[in-house]
Amino acid sequence: MQKSISSHNNDNLNTISCRYSSLNYLVTRSNYSIMPLFNHLVLLFCYSIIQLFFASCEREEYKEYGEQKLVVEGWIDEGDVAHVVLSRSIPIYEIVDSSNFLKYAIRSATVIVSDATDCDTLRLKSASQYLPPFLYVGEKVIGKTGGTYKLTVKYENRTITAETTIPPSVPIKNVQYTRQNPTDTTGSLTVEFTHPADQHGYYQIATMVDGYDKVYVPCLYGNFNSQTFDSPDVRIKLVRGISIFPQANFDSYYNDGDRIFVRLRTMNRDGFYFWNLWQNEIINAQNAIFPANTSLKSNINGGIGIWCGYGQSTARIYAR
Repeated sequence: MQKSISSHNNDNLNTISCRYSSLNYLVTRSNYSIMPLFNHLVLLFCYSIIQLFFASCEREEYKEYGEQKLVVEGWIDEGDVAHVVLSRSIPIYEIVDSSNFLKYAIRSATVIVSDATDCDTLRLKSASQYLPPFLYVGEKVIGKTGGTYKLTVKYENRTITAETTIPPSVPIKNVQYTRQNPTDTTGSLTVEFTHPADQHGYYQIATMVDGYDKVYVPCLYGNFNSQTFDSPDVRIKLVRGISIFPQANFDSYYNDGDRIFVRLRTMNRDGFYFWNLWQNEIINAQNAIFPANTSLKSNINGGIGIWCGYGQSTARIYAR
């Protein structure tokens, strides 16, 4: 079977001369975020749960010694503006559902992102694909490879800060959809890319199924340290991530007829260690024997969460 692929990382489209017939690929930059619906909710609980181990098991004493923290989930992609989701951490004893979750959202903060030349005050917008459903979005500062970006959040009497950089992006060379048996109606994806041999890098792969996912969903076991690669030519079989947490009847495969966007992101060390621990918590949460009780690493000064810059390459594939 023959297939075709085309690729780009930024706004210039470069065709890769690799011809195949029934599968069509288009690598393009998208404005969708990689942060799935449940990410911020997981952040809130992961950071709240660690407080329980350093406070008394009695609810009254926990209330006295527990401290609500500002939770940040912020990112700036290559070629895009900054995005930030803000909330307060949820006490471990709190019963949280759709009727009271919004009370932990922060909608009145001043959020500023700056680089070497510009300063951008982010505006709050409604964003139903996130929890909480509010997103601070930039306008002026655009992410560039090698750029350094400082985040400042002012809320009530608190000021929290963080800093990140955007590493060089790495283009996707090829994506394949394969079935285990010819009669199957589901299959898996394999991604190929070349890691620069003279560099040390960190990667994350996520997918978004058109018409099903509202955001890019990180693949399970989808975070990689280049030190683990056997050669610069990397070939990785993807395990589909969980888009809603918890998700019943979860299927790690893709379906025939799906139009799937695949995103390869480069990130710095802070981002890798944060997402790697986040991934472990998602996996452990499905196992009653190994509870999810790890405090995620944070690069937020005065708060908790992650502020990270990403290089990116995106491919589109029709599962046929």
